[in-house]
Amino acid sequence: MVPERSATAMQEAAAGSRWLVTVARLPTDDPAARMRMLRTLESLGAAVMREGVYVLPDSLENRHALERLAQYVAQNAGIASVLRVESADEAQQEQLKRLFDRTARYAELTKTIESLRVGYGVSDASALSRVLHKQRRELEAIAALDFFPAAARERALQALADAEAEVRQLMFPAQSGSAPRFDESVTGRTWATRKPLWADRLACAWLIRRFVDPEARLLWLDKGAEPSAEAVGYAFEGARFCNSETRVTFEQMLIELGLADNAALARIGGIVHFLEVRGTPVPEAAGVQTLLQGAVRRSTSDDELRREAEKTFDLLYEAYSDAREVTRA
Repeated sequence: MVPERSATAMQEAAAGSRWLVTVARLPTDDPAARMRMLRTLESLGAAVMREGVYVLPDSLENRHALERLAQYVAQNAGIASVLRVESADEAQQEQLKRLFDRTARYAELTKTIESLRVGYGVSDASALSRVLHKQRRELEAIAALDFFPAAARERALQALADAEAEVRQLMFPAQSGSAPRFDESVTGRTWATRKPLWADRLACAWLIRRFVDPEARLLWLDKGAEPSAEAVGYAFEGARFCNSETRVTFEQMLIELGLADNAALARIGGIVHFLEVRGTPVPEAAGVQTLLQGAVRRSTSDDELRREAEKTFDLLYEAYSDAREVTRA
């Protein structure tokens, strides 16, 4: 998944031979403004041609971002111009594209992922899963700025998918009888829930991407809207996964997906339950509620809210997992 850029913007950048060249200069006595400008350019994936000159593939999204940056520079007594240029020939086009080559970063990531194999069957599977989750975040960060995808990206994606599948097998080996287990029909699917997003729906979305299917597509339906027949619905009445008489959807999903024995997830379930329906007080619930409320106020879209909430649940899972490991020791 590439959370920060639309697929259309990436396609525009990859298909064209036009470029956006930004020439910018800020007063030397304002290091804070200069640092903000440089960090913005870095977050956009701009390449440095020389000091004060930066280049990006031309797309509507990039143009708008650079125009906003130019306005910021001007407001801080600087000078900035955004120029639309076209490659003189194929050789120059390839030279500019090489400035955005992410092959080395993908190769380093792939090497890190494959090096984890030595820990299979030796290291704690939950710990391996947490490391792989961090690697997926790193892959998404690289891919978000990869304007010209090449084979290295596919190799990294495949290495990560293979590693996640193997670690999932270590975490949830096949069980006999009617014990819960992962149902293959819930992978490679679109998952849908309804707005507004709060603790249970956000926690379920995190659980899906973290433990069920990292490549899952998530949809946010308007109140009362029905998902398509192909989508897996969750956290609303009549959905494939929904509240039971005593459990919120997150807790119900833990049981149905064979995750109920994961103590860290069970503790998160207790927090989610309290935030949604109250009941037995949970000491950490007030802090989590404050963080989620802050994420709601800060976020400008449902996808951004989901990303912010994921950080909270990731940290909770890390803390509870570490506590469990300390107790074992």
